[in-house]
Amino acid sequence: MAHKEVAITPEGLRRLEEELAYLRTTKRQEMAERIKQARDYGDLAENPEYEDAKNEQAFVEGRIMELEEMLRNARVIDAPAETGVVTLGSHVVLKDLEYGDVVEYEVVGPPEADPQHNRISDQSPVGRAIMGQKPGTIVEVDAPAGKLRYEILSVQ
Repeated sequence: MAHKEVAITPEGLRRLEEELAYLRTTKRQEMAERIKQARDYGDLAENPEYEDAKNEQAFVEGRIMELEEMLRNARVIDAPAETGVVTLGSHVVLKDLEYGDVVEYEVVGPPEADPQHNRISDQSPVGRAIMGQKPGTIVEVDAPAGKLRYEILSVQ
C-alpha cells in the first residue's frame, strides 16, 4: 500500500516529534496509572472509570500510530524560494474584497494547519485557491457561505 507524503515545515516536524515523545512517555505512563487505579474500584464490568481510562488509552495509542505514520512519510519543506508565488511555507497577506479585512496566513501542509493561529493548509479552500498565485491576483473561494473574493497583497 502506498503511503501519502506529508509536507511539513521544520517547526511542524519539531512539534509532531515533541507530541509523539510526550504521548509515548508521559501520557502512556499516566494512562497505565489511571487504569491501575480504576481496577482498584472493583468489578470491571460495571466500572465507568475503567471504561473511560481504556477508551482514553485507545485514543492515545491511535494518535501515536497516526503521528508515527505522518513522521515516516514526512517531507520537510524548506523556506519557500523567492519566486513571488504562493507555495508551501509562504506567508501571504490577503484582502477580503467584500469587507476590506486584511489577513495574513502561513500556508502549511494539513498536519500543521491551525486556522486560529493563521496557519492554513494548502488543501483548504483558501489554500487551494491561492497556491501558485502572485501578488495582485484576485482569487475566488467556494465556501459554505458562498463565494469569497480575495486579493493577494503580498507573498513572502
